[in-house]
Amino acid sequence: MVTGLVSGRLALVTGAGSGIGRAACQVLSREGATVIAADRNYDAALETIKTHTALASGSNAAGDHCAVELDVTNTKSIQNLIQLLSKQYTEVPRIVVNSAGITRDNWLLKLSEEDYDSVVNVNLKGTFLIMQNFAKQMTETSVSGSIINISSIVGKYGNIGQTNYSASKAGVVAMTQTAAKELGKFNIRVNVILPGFIDTPMVKTVPDKVKAGLLKMVPLGRLGTPSEVAELITFLGSEKSSFITGASIDVTGGY
Repeated sequence: MVTGLVSGRLALVTGAGSGIGRAACQVLSREGATVIAADRNYDAALETIKTHTALASGSNAAGDHCAVELDVTNTKSIQNLIQLLSKQYTEVPRIVVNSAGITRDNWLLKLSEEDYDSVVNVNLKGTFLIMQNFAKQMTETSVSGSIINISSIVGKYGNIGQTNYSASKAGVVAMTQTAAKELGKFNIRVNVILPGFIDTPMVKTVPDKVKAGLLKMVPLGRLGTPSEVAELITFLGSEKSSFITGASIDVTGGY
């Protein structure tokens, strides 16, 4: 029997209802992980588990996977999830993917404080809270693990209309590097991926004219697919990447 890259591991994916999060669930499942698809939109998370083919044909029976409603900005919501998982599974998640993220774009001079706060809350604070709570679980049960955070190339170069988003994503990179230094002694690896322009619901909101301009700056000349990011997520969750921690990896087609 051929075993997958992450066979027998429990994987938590936030933002699992669409885009990169959904693709991560599919590829992790294909490679043998049991997947917990977490999203603020429970129906979308359930759709990820129930109807996406890689999950249905993965190494695990679909019954092992589960969909959960989760607000990453709310500690109580995270604690409730931890309690639920401790009843449902015999082990803690050893792969944690922080893919929950939102945008509230506007020009710097027009951006509301509310839109600034909501983006930083989900993208930066949410990533922090998930990392803190699940790394604590790993250390308390003495298991090694891998945390994969999703930033954005915008966190490195900035982008017009995205002061809030770019700041939150730059924060995720710095936070990842610090977490990797602190958690290494527990054999918990922490890495961050910086996707470029990927064909997700978030990018679909970009006007075609703007998209065409952006693609001129991508040497490979196209949008990436969510599964291209998910393949890297799965590699980072596996023992194949056992000496990689604190790394920031661009997946941008050369942008």
